[in-house]
Amino acid sequence: MKYLLIALPLLLIACTSQLPHRADAAETATLDAEGIISTDALLKQYPPFSAEYARYQPDAAEVQQMQRLQGLQLVVLFGTWCHDSEREVPRLLKLLQQANIATDNLQLQAVNRQKQHPQQLHSYYNLKYTPTIIVQQNGKELGRIIERPQQSLAEDLAKIATK
Repeated sequence: MKYLLIALPLLLIACTSQLPHRADAAETATLDAEGIISTDALLKQYPPFSAEYARYQPDAAEVQQMQRLQGLQLVVLFGTWCHDSEREVPRLLKLLQQANIATDNLQLQAVNRQKQHPQQLHSYYNLKYTPTIIVQQNGKELGRIIERPQQSLAEDLAKIATK
């Protein structure tokens, strides 16, 4: 009996150490981003964003419309968990890339599921829905696209830029 009490725990340890490691939900889930994120990090770490970026092919007219954004600043408040953000943010990035618009005028700011930002940008910009794309000139807001464009992303941004 004494040997059984010693052998049984050892047997259990030996058996469980042979089991394959099961990742828990925290290990397998991609964490939601919060705060500023680079284009490269967004596209590398969030497959739905990179898939839409690869899929979306803007036409020449859309790329031409984007030229009106030259010299303006864009603040994009979005969620890595948000299906509208997964559609619109990669399209914006592709349009900017194809139009050769300087991305140093672009701020990608991720918010959590409560639509809050660690530096309180959600309050500063009065964020209600994601994504919200804000076009600015010298820190003054010219306009914004909320959730989805009315016409197309390029057309709506061009209209804001020419106000």
